[in-house]
Amino acid sequence: MPLFRAMLMATIIFFADRITKWIVVEYMELSRRIYIEVYPPYLNFMMAWNEGINFGLFGSNNDFTRYLLIAIAFAIVIGLVFWVRNKEGWLVPLCVGAIIGGAMGNVLDRAVYGAVADFLNMSCCGIDNPFAFNIADIAIFAGAFGLIVFADPKRKR
Repeated sequence: MPLFRAMLMATIIFFADRITKWIVVEYMELSRRIYIEVYPPYLNFMMAWNEGINFGLFGSNNDFTRYLLIAIAFAIVIGLVFWVRNKEGWLVPLCVGAIIGGAMGNVLDRAVYGAVADFLNMSCCGIDNPFAFNIADIAIFAGAFGLIVFADPKRKR
């Protein structure tokens, strides 16, 4: 049952990521327009092609890095699938599913576009954020944070 919960969450996150990327990047043509004001300065769409990991770290425009990052993502996903099978409760599987769904959404971007399509840009309170992210990134971050909080082996969730 934990694996089912994780895979259900992964599927939901994966499709939410794909749908939002299709709407914003393809349908709204953000890849051509580069910037769309939505609710400035709090929310804007800003096209960014991330060839590396978070904030573009270790990014390079070569196929070796691209395929290495895809392989690392698959290894993490496989490890999480085996790890979550023995977990009890429902919070940890949902967190694992969020990470898996987000990772697979970004893997598909790397396979199709050669880089991850980031488009959400948020600023607030006089701080101008130059970075963009996507739904998959949010899911990965939230899932990892949830595992830190909820994966206590002594407690059932």
